[in-house]
Amino acid sequence: MAKPIPEQELKAIEAVVSAHPEGIAIQDIQNELEEETARRTLQYRLKHLVDEGRLAKEGDRRWAKYLLRAAAKHQAKAPEVSEERQAGEVPLSKQAAKVQEHVRKPLRTREHVGYQRAFVDAYRPNDTAYLSAKERTHLQKVGTPTSGKQPAGTYAKQILNRLLIDLSWNSSRLEGNTYSLLDTRRLIEFGELAEGKNQLEAQMILNHKDAIEFLVGSAEEIGFNRHTILNLHALLANNLLADPEATGRLRRIAVGIEKSAFHPLEVPQLIEECFDQILATAEAIEDPFEQAFFVMVQLPYLQPFDDVNKRVSRLAANMPLIKSNLTPLSFTDVPVKTYTDAMLGVYELNRIDLLMDVFIWAYERSASRYAAVRQSLGEPDPFRLKHRDTLHEIVQTIVLERMDKKAAFSRIAVWAKKNLEAEEQDQFREVAENEILGLHEGNFARYRIRPSQFKAWQEAWN
Repeated sequence: MAKPIPEQELKAIEAVVSAHPEGIAIQDIQNELEEETARRTLQYRLKHLVDEGRLAKEGDRRWAKYLLRAAAKHQAKAPEVSEERQAGEVPLSKQAAKVQEHVRKPLRTREHVGYQRAFVDAYRPNDTAYLSAKERTHLQKVGTPTSGKQPAGTYAKQILNRLLIDLSWNSSRLEGNTYSLLDTRRLIEFGELAEGKNQLEAQMILNHKDAIEFLVGSAEEIGFNRHTILNLHALLANNLLADPEATGRLRRIAVGIEKSAFHPLEVPQLIEECFDQILATAEAIEDPFEQAFFVMVQLPYLQPFDDVNKRVSRLAANMPLIKSNLTPLSFTDVPVKTYTDAMLGVYELNRIDLLMDVFIWAYERSASRYAAVRQSLGEPDPFRLKHRDTLHEIVQTIVLERMDKKAAFSRIAVWAKKNLEAEEQDQFREVAENEILGLHEGNFARYRIRPSQFKAWQEAWN
């Protein structure tokens, strides 16, 4: 008799497929699953889900894709669309299509332009709006989890492990990084560099990880101010700039935009003035989605840093979403060419139509993805969530100081007695001890522990 497939593993596959209403190939499912699954095993489980009527399969062999049964029925009734649209192209408004048509003309035919300060001067927080009231309401609806009011950053912490991989990979991919999703996961979780890849690519992804952890871990303190944005740049640009002192510092040199007719500001004093103006304007905006989109437009347009400007804008756009416990924006499936065209439209025409279509489409996909991921995770333990940072710190300390069992459990007990109320001490000790006992080579990276440190601790522990 065949061994039954664990329901949890079937639900994990369904969660991945549900995030792709248009369907997803088996290779992509394999890449996105949290647990590594052999190809043959995955094929067997997908066949089981199809036979049970939980998934639908369209196409055959290398062209086969899987989708939820309800989505398959919907697609059967939908009008035919082009292969390009089926592959994940962003649906464009007429205005956005015109922007794209302009920026795809040969560079020699496009008029050279400089920075127009009037573009930001004309914006009045909570009076001017890039996103319409209808669009903001729609985004609020699709991006609000069903978890009630919670402290800033709670939702992002609940999905942090997945967010680190998704956002690090997608934001890096938009910069031309060639790491695959699986490569990114191995790098973030195990510290494994992908063979044959440039070390700068690994550095870019690890910088994203550090920056995301900074935003989520400091959710209640971050804001559109110099401290946050300069430190965000320093994290994202770490070890990537020709001038190491330029990390976290406003630009003092002239820069150009590749394949663009746009010429950014060159006067440091004006760069600083406009930078402060953009931050003050963003901080004054009340709607989190309008805030997010405003910085995606205005920060890269100014080019306040020597490099890494778009990366800063993409992560800064997540700040109001994280603070408001909304679904983060991970830029899942955003086509590189369309995003590049959208930024050129801002640079050369001060037109936001194309970038707005990308933003809304990308956010809808992110919301769908994390709703499925959140559902597959179940409800978090409120006690563990409350003490998450402390547990992280204690586990990290025990490993880095190479404590054995006696020393580790003693450290936990002393800390609990000193810092917690009597009714919480026993539960905290139990949870912390289980965290230590549950450490293995597949999960230690979440505590910012390197493989060499984990191996050294294991020798002492055992």
